[in-house]
Amino acid sequence: MPISGLDEARERLKQLHRSLDLPAKEEELRVLEAQAGREDFWDDADKARAHLRHTQLVKDWVEGWHGLDDRLKAISELYDMAHAEGDEATEAEMVEDFGRWSEDLHALELKRMLDGPDDSRGAMVNIHPGAGGTESADWAAMLTRMYQRFFEKSGWQFKLLDLQEGEEAGIKSATFEVSSEFAYGFLRSESGVHRLVRISPFDAAARRHTSFAAVDVSPIVEDAEVEINEKDIRVDTYRSSGAGGQHINKTDSAVRMTHIPTGIVVTCQNERSQIQNREKALQVLKSAVYERMRREEEARRNAALPSKLKVEWGSQIRNYVLHPYNLVKDVRTGTETSDTAAVLDGDLQPFVDAYLLASSQEKK
Repeated sequence: MPISGLDEARERLKQLHRSLDLPAKEEELRVLEAQAGREDFWDDADKARAHLRHTQLVKDWVEGWHGLDDRLKAISELYDMAHAEGDEATEAEMVEDFGRWSEDLHALELKRMLDGPDDSRGAMVNIHPGAGGTESADWAAMLTRMYQRFFEKSGWQFKLLDLQEGEEAGIKSATFEVSSEFAYGFLRSESGVHRLVRISPFDAAARRHTSFAAVDVSPIVEDAEVEINEKDIRVDTYRSSGAGGQHINKTDSAVRMTHIPTGIVVTCQNERSQIQNREKALQVLKSAVYERMRREEEARRNAALPSKLKVEWGSQIRNYVLHPYNLVKDVRTGTETSDTAAVLDGDLQPFVDAYLLASSQEKK
């Protein structure tokens, strides 16, 4: 008996080949690699680095598809041989391999949906509480841990650039830099307001409270991509309050930057010196300004168009209910689960996948 789902898998792989236009990508890769071999290639270092990044992206698509194709052929052939020889152990091993192969195909299919101009970039993720004092500050801290666990489970490279602790509990803000490719494409699904309903641990009467926190996600951009006039930036320094070694609490090494035209404020305190914090804060600021410009342009384009999937800034995107029942539900896609503990421990992939599928359907 053949492996269940094998024919469907072959068809999905063919569809992915067509949607990628793989022959065109293979030709593009040959041209890009030839250009990288020219003697004058490094005359413009910034342009050369951008060229190499794009080359790697195209190469990943080509090698990713061919890798899946080769693995599927090997699994099918080994299974047929084992079946003909009555080797049940190898048959079972190939069925397991096919299960892992199917997961990798699904991952590449999802990645294919990330076709926006910025989707292949890394991401800056900022988390901050809404109104509500200690309750919202604690909820923002819970979200910070949730995303850190999600980054870890995804195998992404990330760094906590800034963490402002709350006055009594929780946090005032947190900023992550997620440098892995396609992080922005996956994480843009998380931008918006997150709502928590629970019995408050800070209420002696054990009453139910509703808290809000916002997550802002912006693509990491190169310095040359966003021009910001130095006159439009106000820079304040202050003493770092978080962990970072004894030196960090003895000097005004933390940096707060305010972009006066937009009112965007970013902070950075986890680098080892004020100079490093200034450089990183400027990068975060440029990413935030770029994202603001991108959203405004998108809003102008879509102003006259109906939308089934609401992704406006400030929209409530997900509810986390811990009392009187357990439920996490995304209000945009309807995706839900009663396993709230797993979600708060970083099990966000089902919500991200559903958002990408819904976005892809809306584009059709």
